Amino acid sequence: MDFAWSEEQLQFRRAVIDFARKELNSSLPGRDREAQFPRENWIKCARFGIHGLPFPEAYGGGNSDILTTMLSMEGLGYGCSDNGLIFAINAQMWSVQMPLLRFAREEVRQKYLPALIRGEIIGAHGMSEPDSGSDAYSLRTRARKVEGGYVLSGTKTFVSNGPVADVAVVFATVDPKRGMWGVSAFIVEMGTPGFSVSRHIDKMGLQSSPMGELIFEDCFIPEENRLGPEGAGANIFKDSMEWERACILGSYVGAMERQLERAVAYARDRRQFGQPIGGFQSVANRIVDMKVRLETARLLLYRVAWLKSQGKSTPMDAAIAKLYLSEAFLQSGMDAMRTYGGWGYTTEFGVERDLRDALGGIFYSGTSDIQRNIIARFLGL
Repeated sequence: MDFAWSEEQLQFRRAVIDFARKELNSSLPGRDREAQFPRENWIKCARFGIHGLPFPEAYGGGNSDILTTMLSMEGLGYGCSDNGLIFAINAQMWSVQMPLLRFAREEVRQKYLPALIRGEIIGAHGMSEPDSGSDAYSLRTRARKVEGGYVLSGTKTFVSNGPVADVAVVFATVDPKRGMWGVSAFIVEMGTPGFSVSRHIDKMGLQSSPMGELIFEDCFIPEENRLGPEGAGANIFKDSMEWERACILGSYVGAMERQLERAVAYARDRRQFGQPIGGFQSVANRIVDMKVRLETARLLLYRVAWLKSQGKSTPMDAAIAKLYLSEAFLQSGMDAMRTYGGWGYTTEFGVERDLRDALGGIFYSGTSDIQRNIIARFLGL
Protein backbone atom coordinates (compact mmCIF):
# COMPACT_ATOMS: atom_id res chain seq x y z
CA MET A 1 0.00 0.00 0.00
CA ASP A 2 1.37 3.37 -1.04
CA PHE A 3 -0.35 6.42 0.44
CA ALA A 4 2.09 8.93 -1.02
CA TRP A 5 -0.45 11.35 -2.45
CA SER A 6 0.28 13.11 -5.70
CA GLU A 7 0.30 16.89 -5.81
CA GLU A 8 -2.82 16.73 -7.97
CA GLN A 9 -4.67 14.73 -5.31
CA LEU A 10 -3.58 17.05 -2.51
CA GLN A 11 -4.49 20.10 -4.58
CA PHE A 12 -7.99 18.75 -5.12
CA ARG A 13 -8.35 18.05 -1.39
CA ARG A 14 -7.39 21.67 -0.68
CA ALA A 15 -9.92 22.82 -3.27
CA VAL A 16 -12.64 20.75 -1.56
CA ILE A 17 -11.74 22.26 1.81
CA ASP A 18 -11.81 25.82 0.43
CA PHE A 19 -15.15 25.21 -1.28
CA ALA A 20 -16.67 23.69 1.86
CA ARG A 21 -15.50 26.49 4.14
CA LYS A 22 -16.76 29.22 1.84
CA GLU A 23 -20.05 27.70 0.72
CA LEU A 24 -21.44 25.18 3.20
CA ASN A 25 -21.19 26.48 6.78
CA SER A 26 -23.35 29.61 6.81
CA SER A 27 -26.51 29.49 8.96
CA LEU A 28 -25.61 26.00 10.22
CA PRO A 29 -26.76 26.50 13.85
CA GLY A 30 -30.17 27.64 12.64
CA ARG A 31 -30.51 24.78 10.17
CA ASP A 32 -29.55 22.35 12.91
CA ARG A 33 -32.18 23.75 15.29
CA GLU A 34 -34.90 23.69 12.64
CA ALA A 35 -33.80 20.37 11.08
CA GLN A 36 -33.73 21.99 7.63
CA PHE A 37 -32.47 20.17 4.56
CA PRO A 38 -30.08 22.59 2.76
CA ARG A 39 -31.12 21.93 -0.84
CA GLU A 40 -29.08 24.89 -2.10
CA ASN A 41 -25.92 23.45 -0.55
CA TRP A 42 -26.80 20.01 -1.93
CA ILE A 43 -26.85 21.49 -5.43
CA LYS A 44 -23.59 23.38 -4.77
CA CYS A 45 -21.88 20.12 -3.83
CA ALA A 46 -23.22 18.42 -6.95
CA ARG A 47 -22.00 21.25 -9.18
CA PHE A 48 -18.59 21.12 -7.53
CA GLY A 49 -18.46 17.42 -8.39
CA ILE A 50 -18.86 15.74 -5.01
CA HIS A 51 -21.82 13.51 -5.90
CA GLY A 52 -20.08 12.06 -8.93
CA LEU A 53 -16.52 11.69 -7.68
CA PRO A 54 -15.98 7.94 -8.30
CA PHE A 55 -18.57 7.54 -11.06
CA PRO A 56 -17.85 7.24 -14.80
CA GLU A 57 -17.71 10.34 -16.97
CA ALA A 58 -20.37 8.76 -19.19
CA TYR A 59 -22.91 9.55 -16.46
CA GLY A 60 -21.48 12.95 -15.55
CA GLY A 61 -19.10 11.68 -12.89
CA GLY A 62 -15.51 12.60 -12.14
CA ASN A 63 -14.07 9.12 -12.75
CA SER A 64 -11.87 9.42 -9.64
CA ASP A 65 -10.31 6.33 -8.13
CA ILE A 66 -11.61 5.30 -4.72
CA LEU A 67 -8.53 6.54 -2.83
CA THR A 68 -8.84 10.00 -4.35
CA THR A 69 -12.54 9.92 -3.54
CA MET A 70 -11.85 9.09 0.11
CA LEU A 71 -9.22 11.83 0.36
CA SER A 72 -11.75 14.27 -1.08
CA MET A 73 -14.51 13.18 1.32
CA GLU A 74 -12.04 13.59 4.16
CA GLY A 75 -11.44 17.14 2.97
CA LEU A 76 -15.18 17.74 2.81
CA GLY A 77 -15.58 16.60 6.42
CA TYR A 78 -12.71 18.85 7.49
CA GLY A 79 -13.99 21.97 5.73
CA CYS A 80 -17.74 21.49 6.24
CA SER A 81 -19.18 21.37 9.76
CA ASP A 82 -22.57 20.20 8.50
CA ASN A 83 -22.21 16.48 9.16
CA GLY A 84 -25.85 15.90 8.24
CA LEU A 85 -25.45 17.26 4.72
CA ILE A 86 -22.35 15.15 4.15
CA PHE A 87 -24.11 12.06 5.49
CA ALA A 88 -27.05 12.65 3.14
CA ILE A 89 -24.70 12.93 0.15
CA ASN A 90 -22.84 9.77 1.16
CA ALA A 91 -26.10 7.89 1.64
CA GLN A 92 -27.09 8.68 -1.94
CA MET A 93 -23.66 7.99 -3.44
CA TRP A 94 -23.09 4.55 -1.93
CA SER A 95 -26.58 3.10 -1.44
CA VAL A 96 -28.39 4.56 -4.46
CA GLN A 97 -25.92 5.58 -7.16
CA MET A 98 -23.53 2.66 -6.63
CA PRO A 99 -26.17 -0.11 -6.90
CA LEU A 100 -27.62 1.65 -9.95
CA LEU A 101 -24.18 1.72 -11.55
CA ARG A 102 -23.38 -1.89 -10.71
CA PHE A 103 -26.73 -3.63 -11.17
CA ALA A 104 -29.23 -1.56 -13.18
CA ARG A 105 -29.89 -1.95 -16.89
CA GLU A 106 -28.13 0.60 -19.07
CA GLU A 107 -31.31 2.49 -19.94
CA VAL A 108 -32.12 2.78 -16.23
CA ARG A 109 -28.60 4.03 -15.48
CA GLN A 110 -28.92 6.65 -18.21
CA LYS A 111 -32.28 7.74 -16.86
CA TYR A 112 -31.30 8.25 -13.22
CA LEU A 113 -27.52 8.43 -12.66
CA PRO A 114 -26.78 11.71 -14.50
CA ALA A 115 -29.66 13.47 -12.74
CA LEU A 116 -28.55 12.16 -9.33
CA ILE A 117 -24.94 13.18 -9.95
CA ARG A 118 -26.00 16.67 -11.10
CA GLY A 119 -28.11 17.12 -7.96
CA GLU A 120 -31.31 17.50 -9.97
CA ILE A 121 -32.98 14.61 -8.17
CA ILE A 122 -32.38 13.06 -4.74
CA GLY A 123 -32.14 9.36 -3.97
CA ALA A 124 -33.05 7.28 -0.92
CA HIS A 125 -32.47 3.67 0.11
CA GLY A 126 -35.28 1.60 1.63
CA MET A 127 -34.29 -1.58 3.46
CA SER A 128 -35.19 -1.24 7.16
CA GLU A 129 -38.78 -1.82 8.22
CA PRO A 130 -40.71 -1.27 11.45
CA ASP A 131 -40.18 -4.95 12.36
CA SER A 132 -36.83 -5.63 10.68
CA GLY A 133 -33.76 -3.53 11.38
CA SER A 134 -30.59 -5.50 12.05
CA ASP A 135 -32.52 -8.64 11.01
CA ALA A 136 -32.39 -7.21 7.53
CA TYR A 137 -33.91 -10.02 5.48
CA SER A 138 -37.04 -10.64 7.55
CA LEU A 139 -38.88 -8.27 5.23
CA ARG A 140 -42.63 -7.85 5.21
CA THR A 141 -42.61 -5.65 2.12
CA ARG A 142 -43.73 -7.87 -0.73
CA ALA A 143 -43.21 -7.65 -4.49
CA ARG A 144 -45.94 -9.65 -6.20
CA LYS A 145 -45.05 -10.69 -9.75
CA VAL A 146 -47.61 -9.54 -12.34
CA GLU A 147 -47.57 -9.12 -16.09
CA GLY A 148 -44.90 -6.58 -17.03
CA GLY A 149 -43.52 -6.08 -13.54
CA TYR A 150 -44.24 -6.24 -9.83
CA VAL A 151 -46.70 -4.80 -7.32
CA LEU A 152 -45.04 -3.56 -4.11
CA SER A 153 -46.83 -3.43 -0.76
CA GLY A 154 -45.22 -2.59 2.58
CA THR A 155 -43.49 0.03 4.72
CA LYS A 156 -39.86 1.18 4.92
CA THR A 157 -38.59 3.15 7.91
CA PHE A 158 -35.41 5.00 8.95
CA VAL A 159 -35.04 6.07 5.31
CA SER A 160 -32.32 8.73 5.02
CA ASN A 161 -33.34 11.41 2.48
CA GLY A 162 -36.80 9.83 2.40
CA PRO A 163 -38.87 13.01 2.88
CA VAL A 164 -37.03 14.83 0.06
CA ALA A 165 -36.34 11.89 -2.28
CA ASP A 166 -37.37 11.74 -5.92
CA VAL A 167 -36.35 8.10 -6.34
CA ALA A 168 -35.65 5.22 -3.98
CA VAL A 169 -33.84 1.90 -4.17
CA VAL A 170 -36.25 -0.46 -2.41
CA PHE A 171 -35.86 -4.07 -1.29
CA ALA A 172 -38.85 -6.41 -1.19
CA THR A 173 -39.51 -10.13 -0.93
CA VAL A 174 -40.75 -11.82 -4.09
CA ASP A 175 -40.64 -15.41 -2.79
CA PRO A 176 -40.85 -15.72 1.04
CA LYS A 177 -40.02 -19.44 0.88
CA ARG A 178 -36.49 -18.66 -0.37
CA GLY A 179 -35.59 -16.45 2.59
CA MET A 180 -32.85 -13.95 1.77
CA TRP A 181 -32.60 -15.39 -1.75
CA GLY A 182 -36.20 -14.41 -2.37
CA VAL A 183 -35.44 -10.68 -1.99
CA SER A 184 -35.20 -8.39 -5.03
CA ALA A 185 -34.23 -4.73 -5.42
CA PHE A 186 -36.13 -2.06 -7.37
CA ILE A 187 -35.79 1.60 -8.29
CA VAL A 188 -39.05 3.46 -7.61
CA GLU A 189 -39.94 7.04 -8.56
CA MET A 190 -41.80 9.36 -6.24
CA GLY A 191 -45.16 10.09 -7.84
CA THR A 192 -45.70 6.46 -8.79
CA PRO A 193 -49.28 5.60 -7.76
CA GLY A 194 -49.23 3.87 -4.38
CA PHE A 195 -45.82 5.29 -3.31
CA SER A 196 -45.82 7.97 -0.60
CA VAL A 197 -43.89 9.40 2.35
CA SER A 198 -45.97 8.77 5.45
CA ARG A 199 -44.03 10.87 7.94
CA HIS A 200 -40.84 12.71 8.80
CA ILE A 201 -38.91 11.08 11.67
CA ASP A 202 -37.37 13.51 14.16
CA LYS A 203 -33.98 12.49 15.50
CA MET A 204 -31.15 13.55 17.79
CA GLY A 205 -28.45 14.53 15.30
CA LEU A 206 -27.55 14.78 11.61
CA GLN A 207 -30.43 17.23 11.47
CA SER A 208 -29.89 18.44 7.91
CA SER A 209 -30.26 14.85 6.67
CA PRO A 210 -34.03 14.22 6.71
CA MET A 211 -35.29 10.79 7.72
CA GLY A 212 -38.70 9.38 6.93
CA GLU A 213 -40.99 6.45 6.37
CA LEU A 214 -42.04 5.22 2.92
CA ILE A 215 -45.33 3.50 2.18
CA PHE A 216 -46.08 1.22 -0.79
CA GLU A 217 -49.72 0.37 -1.40
CA ASP A 218 -50.20 -1.81 -4.48
CA CYS A 219 -47.44 0.17 -6.20
CA PHE A 220 -46.72 -1.13 -9.72
CA ILE A 221 -43.04 -1.26 -10.74
CA PRO A 222 -42.10 -2.16 -14.34
CA GLU A 223 -39.77 -5.12 -14.68
CA GLU A 224 -37.00 -2.98 -16.16
CA ASN A 225 -36.80 -1.13 -12.82
CA ARG A 226 -35.63 -4.28 -11.04
CA LEU A 227 -31.91 -4.19 -10.23
CA GLY A 228 -30.14 -7.37 -11.23
CA PRO A 229 -31.88 -10.73 -11.60
CA GLU A 230 -34.90 -11.66 -9.53
CA GLY A 231 -33.73 -12.87 -6.13
CA ALA A 232 -30.45 -10.92 -6.28
CA GLY A 233 -31.54 -8.39 -3.66
CA ALA A 234 -29.48 -9.91 -0.86
CA ASN A 235 -26.27 -9.76 -2.90
CA ILE A 236 -27.06 -6.23 -4.06
CA PHE A 237 -27.67 -5.13 -0.48
CA LYS A 238 -24.44 -6.75 0.74
CA ASP A 239 -22.50 -5.09 -2.08
CA SER A 240 -24.02 -1.70 -1.31
CA MET A 241 -23.32 -2.06 2.41
CA GLU A 242 -19.72 -3.02 1.73
CA TRP A 243 -19.24 0.18 -0.28
CA GLU A 244 -21.17 2.24 2.24
CA ARG A 245 -19.34 0.89 5.29
CA ALA A 246 -16.01 1.39 3.55
CA CYS A 247 -16.71 4.92 2.41
CA ILE A 248 -19.51 6.67 4.29
CA LEU A 249 -17.34 7.53 7.29
CA GLY A 250 -14.50 9.01 5.25
CA SER A 251 -15.78 12.48 6.04
CA TYR A 252 -15.64 11.62 9.75
CA VAL A 253 -11.85 11.43 9.51
CA GLY A 254 -11.86 15.04 8.31
CA ALA A 255 -14.33 15.99 11.03
CA MET A 256 -12.12 14.34 13.67
CA GLU A 257 -9.13 16.35 12.42
CA ARG A 258 -11.17 19.58 12.58
CA GLN A 259 -12.37 18.62 16.06
CA LEU A 260 -8.82 17.89 17.23
CA GLU A 261 -7.38 21.17 15.95
CA ARG A 262 -10.10 23.16 17.68
CA ALA A 263 -9.63 21.25 20.95
CA VAL A 264 -5.87 21.94 20.85
CA ALA A 265 -6.47 25.64 20.20
CA TYR A 266 -9.01 25.85 23.02
CA ALA A 267 -6.71 24.02 25.46
CA ARG A 268 -3.95 26.51 24.67
CA ASP A 269 -6.17 29.58 25.06
CA ARG A 270 -8.36 28.61 28.01
CA ARG A 271 -6.64 29.42 31.32
CA GLN A 272 -7.46 28.08 34.77
CA PHE A 273 -5.38 28.20 37.95
CA GLY A 274 -2.99 30.58 36.21
CA GLN A 275 -2.08 28.39 33.23
CA PRO A 276 -3.50 27.03 29.96
CA ILE A 277 -5.64 23.96 30.63
CA GLY A 278 -3.57 22.02 28.10
CA GLY A 279 -0.81 22.03 30.71
CA PHE A 280 -2.86 19.72 32.91
CA GLN A 281 -2.02 16.11 32.17
CA SER A 282 -5.63 14.92 32.32
CA VAL A 283 -6.63 17.41 29.60
CA ALA A 284 -3.54 16.78 27.47
CA ASN A 285 -4.01 13.01 27.65
CA ARG A 286 -7.56 13.25 26.36
CA ILE A 287 -6.39 15.32 23.41
CA VAL A 288 -3.55 12.87 22.74
CA ASP A 289 -6.13 10.07 22.64
CA MET A 290 -8.06 12.08 20.05
CA LYS A 291 -4.90 12.28 17.92
CA VAL A 292 -4.23 8.54 18.20
CA ARG A 293 -7.82 7.74 17.18
CA LEU A 294 -7.57 10.11 14.21
CA GLU A 295 -4.42 8.54 12.81
CA THR A 296 -5.66 4.99 13.39
CA ALA A 297 -8.98 5.80 11.73
CA ARG A 298 -7.21 7.39 8.77
CA LEU A 299 -5.06 4.31 8.16
CA LEU A 300 -8.05 1.97 8.41
CA LEU A 301 -9.96 4.13 5.95
CA TYR A 302 -7.10 4.28 3.45
CA ARG A 303 -6.46 0.55 3.76
CA VAL A 304 -10.01 -0.47 2.93
CA ALA A 305 -10.12 2.10 0.11
CA TRP A 306 -6.87 0.66 -1.28
CA LEU A 307 -8.31 -2.86 -1.15
CA LYS A 308 -11.41 -1.68 -3.02
CA SER A 309 -9.16 0.00 -5.60
CA GLN A 310 -7.54 -3.40 -6.19
CA GLY A 311 -10.94 -4.91 -6.96
CA LYS A 312 -10.95 -6.99 -3.80
CA SER A 313 -14.00 -7.90 -1.74
CA THR A 314 -13.69 -6.29 1.68
CA PRO A 315 -16.63 -7.30 3.91
CA MET A 316 -14.52 -7.83 7.04
CA ASP A 317 -12.21 -4.88 6.40
CA ALA A 318 -15.19 -2.61 5.75
CA ALA A 319 -16.82 -3.82 8.97
CA ILE A 320 -13.60 -3.14 10.93
CA ALA A 321 -13.32 0.36 9.46
CA LYS A 322 -16.98 1.16 10.06
CA LEU A 323 -16.86 -0.13 13.63
CA TYR A 324 -13.68 1.70 14.56
CA LEU A 325 -14.38 5.01 12.82
CA SER A 326 -17.90 5.36 14.20
CA GLU A 327 -16.85 4.51 17.76
CA ALA A 328 -13.73 6.70 17.51
CA PHE A 329 -15.69 9.76 16.34
CA LEU A 330 -18.11 9.26 19.23
CA GLN A 331 -15.36 8.89 21.83
CA SER A 332 -13.41 11.85 20.47
CA GLY A 333 -16.61 13.87 20.60
CA MET A 334 -16.86 13.06 24.30
CA ASP A 335 -13.22 14.01 24.84
CA ALA A 336 -13.75 17.31 23.01
CA MET A 337 -16.80 17.96 25.20
CA ARG A 338 -14.77 17.35 28.37
CA THR A 339 -11.98 19.60 27.08
CA TYR A 340 -14.39 22.49 26.57
CA GLY A 341 -16.13 21.79 29.88
CA GLY A 342 -19.31 23.78 30.41
CA TRP A 343 -18.84 25.66 27.12
CA GLY A 344 -18.87 22.36 25.28
CA TYR A 345 -22.35 21.69 26.61
CA THR A 346 -23.61 24.92 25.07
CA THR A 347 -24.25 25.52 21.38
CA GLU A 348 -21.55 28.22 21.18
CA PHE A 349 -18.79 26.08 19.68
CA GLY A 350 -20.63 23.28 17.86
CA VAL A 351 -19.02 20.64 20.09
CA GLU A 352 -22.37 19.25 21.21
CA ARG A 353 -23.56 19.14 17.59
CA ASP A 354 -20.60 16.98 16.55
CA LEU A 355 -21.31 14.67 19.48
CA ARG A 356 -24.99 14.33 18.58
CA ASP A 357 -24.05 13.65 14.96
CA ALA A 358 -21.44 11.07 15.97
CA LEU A 359 -24.00 9.01 17.87
CA GLY A 360 -25.78 8.18 14.62
CA GLY A 361 -22.67 6.46 13.29
CA ILE A 362 -22.94 3.55 15.71
CA PHE A 363 -26.39 2.71 14.30
CA TYR A 364 -26.59 3.45 10.56
CA SER A 365 -25.14 1.10 7.92
CA GLY A 366 -25.27 -1.67 10.51
CA THR A 367 -24.87 -1.17 14.25
CA SER A 368 -21.55 -1.62 16.00
CA ASP A 369 -22.80 -4.96 17.31
CA ILE A 370 -23.62 -6.10 13.78
CA GLN A 371 -20.10 -5.12 12.63
CA ARG A 372 -18.68 -7.20 15.48
CA ASN A 373 -20.87 -10.12 14.40
CA ILE A 374 -19.54 -9.84 10.84
CA ILE A 375 -15.93 -9.78 12.05
CA ALA A 376 -16.57 -12.72 14.38
CA ARG A 377 -17.95 -14.82 11.52
CA PHE A 378 -14.79 -14.20 9.48
CA LEU A 379 -12.77 -15.32 12.50
CA GLY A 380 -14.71 -18.58 12.51
CA LEU A 381 -16.60 -17.79 15.72
